[in-house]
Amino acid sequence: MNDTLHFPPATGIGSLPGTDAREAAKTATGAFEDFPHLPELPARGPGADMIGRTAGLLVELYARVEPSGWRIGDRPGRDTRRARSWLGEDLDALEEFTQGYEGLLKVQAVGPWTLAASLELRNGEAALSDPGACRDLAASLAEGLRLHLDEVRRRVPGARLVLQLDEPSLTAVLRGQVRTASGYRTHRAVDRQIVEATLRDVIAVHDGADGGGPVVVHSCAPDVPFALLRRAGAAGISFDFSLLTERDDEAIGEAVEGGTRLFAGVVPGTDGPLSDPAGSVMGVRTLWRRLGLRPGLLPEAVTVTPACGLAGASPGYARSAYAHCVRAARSLADNPE
Repeated sequence: MNDTLHFPPATGIGSLPGTDAREAAKTATGAFEDFPHLPELPARGPGADMIGRTAGLLVELYARVEPSGWRIGDRPGRDTRRARSWLGEDLDALEEFTQGYEGLLKVQAVGPWTLAASLELRNGEAALSDPGACRDLAASLAEGLRLHLDEVRRRVPGARLVLQLDEPSLTAVLRGQVRTASGYRTHRAVDRQIVEATLRDVIAVHDGADGGGPVVVHSCAPDVPFALLRRAGAAGISFDFSLLTERDDEAIGEAVEGGTRLFAGVVPGTDGPLSDPAGSVMGVRTLWRRLGLRPGLLPEAVTVTPACGLAGASPGYARSAYAHCVRAARSLADNPE
């Protein structure tokens, strides 16, 4: 799907500080007029956090908060209702600020492997420990995402939706680095082909659907598996640019040449001084030169974002960071050399 699609030059990752859904929707739609996103506000508490929010989307699977984290249960309880209520509030606010909007709109959810590494089974171990549970979870997530995307389309009928799957635990899953409940051991690495096939199935819910659109996979962990994500069908890959090493060069060069959009996280996710916009994307230009890529390709291949979600930032910094992303992207387009 990404061959004919032109991604706008800048957008946010997902989370914002504070608890006011209308204020967050106003920030996301005001800063990124041609590529807003549905904000997430984890400061509201359990159910507004990344895992709880996506657990609330699951179909015929439910989760509740235990002292150790989110655990799969038999029936929807208070925590599921709270997660769904907050998502409804966020959708109401987004709908209010996107009246008549036509263009790309991004919505985020946790991907199947980070969900499997984070949700506990009844025995307290991660769902990751049970291949059958992983399959059930991925199927439930796929169906939940389909319904969620239908709901967003109904509320913002002029938008073309981009689905972002957040997979910060993906590298740990592939490397066998996810800790067991005791903390003394780690769960064994999941076979790469199974990881890829599961991601492909979840991505196909949107990418392969009528009226569907592109899927971006986001991770602000080191060693993002670029090639695996591209094979699974990701149209874009979102990452913390500061964590790249020269080991990633070949995979990034292949991604760009294959038409995969790079969502380059170059603006820090927590409060601090912001460099001038050109300085923020200097590393991107340096990478381009190192890879021998055509400078004119830069604005066609890169969307500028914060390095990660902004839940830990102050509201003022979050607004500044979003404005900075827009200015940095303009600098890249105006002067790609």
